Amino acid sequence: MANPKRPGLVVGVVGASGLVGRILLEVFERRAFPVGRLAPFGSGRAGSWALFRGRRIPCREVSTAGLRACDIVFFVSSDSVSKRCARALAGSGVWVIDDSSAFRLDPAVPLVIPEVNASALSAKKRLIAGPNCTLTGAAVAGAPLLRKAGFSAVRLASYQSVSGAGRAALEEFHSQMRRAAPLLGKRGLLDVPAFPASRAMPRPIALNLFPQVGAFDRFGDSGEEFKVREELRKIWALPGLPISVTAVRVPVVRCHSLALWIETRKPICPSYARGLLRRAPGLRLWSEGDYPTPASVAGTGEVHVGRVRQGLKQNELALWVVSDNLLKGAALNSVQIAEILLHKGWLKPSNIC
Repeated sequence: MANPKRPGLVVGVVGASGLVGRILLEVFERRAFPVGRLAPFGSGRAGSWALFRGRRIPCREVSTAGLRACDIVFFVSSDSVSKRCARALAGSGVWVIDDSSAFRLDPAVPLVIPEVNASALSAKKRLIAGPNCTLTGAAVAGAPLLRKAGFSAVRLASYQSVSGAGRAALEEFHSQMRRAAPLLGKRGLLDVPAFPASRAMPRPIALNLFPQVGAFDRFGDSGEEFKVREELRKIWALPGLPISVTAVRVPVVRCHSLALWIETRKPICPSYARGLLRRAPGLRLWSEGDYPTPASVAGTGEVHVGRVRQGLKQNELALWVVSDNLLKGAALNSVQIAEILLHKGWLKPSNIC
């Protein structure tokens, strides 16, 4: 996969054959990221391959030597693989962008969304964490409001697509929908078919939803609710900000949606807030009376915001936010981080491809 005209980066992708890995390779091509040689690694499944620039490339088994031969490695695999490899790899001088949750809350690791806190990047910190895909929309939409008015509290409810739970969950969802289709309406408009117990998720998801994304802790919060709260605090640099979260899985293939309520320290009216959002990088504000949906924004890289309105309090704003969990919530965000490293001159080819 070398470019004979110029040297490029040796780019490793751990989890290249997975849902996010495949999207990541598409983003490389679409944004002309300077890949001189692609080194795809599997995350456990034998015989996996990656499609890049029209060629099928076999995924290699993860190895220290293989990873250290790269200039930058993107981890889009499991927490366990990242914990085993990422820190030592960065310590050896390789740039690492990790999309797992392994290091997001580590005080020594920058957790970065470029439109929000690119200043957290440093030439000395080669291990960089990408955020949870659910909170990305809230972080980007909230950033211009935070800079102008400050926050005193945030509440949000998420409506999360099945693809956020991974390939097995998505396959199970499609299987359930195929099972349901011929049965719908045969006995009555209100009848819902019974489904077998779910293996990939806590409940069947076809024609259903449930308020559990991750295991519950002793306080009754799900793992996702904890991640959203703590990662938003870190990204916004507001460690004590009161944040309430309810995370819900819904029968949507792609894109996470958020109902977001923000209490600002300085009151700002909805029209002024719309002006701030309209000018914000990486964000598309929808016109009044219109709003984004997962079906309308899937495959786009922006964070989409609609229904900006006054909350119950004078200093409260309500927003509806939708973003593609596989793009801005994962693959695109990682590539944007790498592009900043290139722009600053920190990331350079060390190998002739």
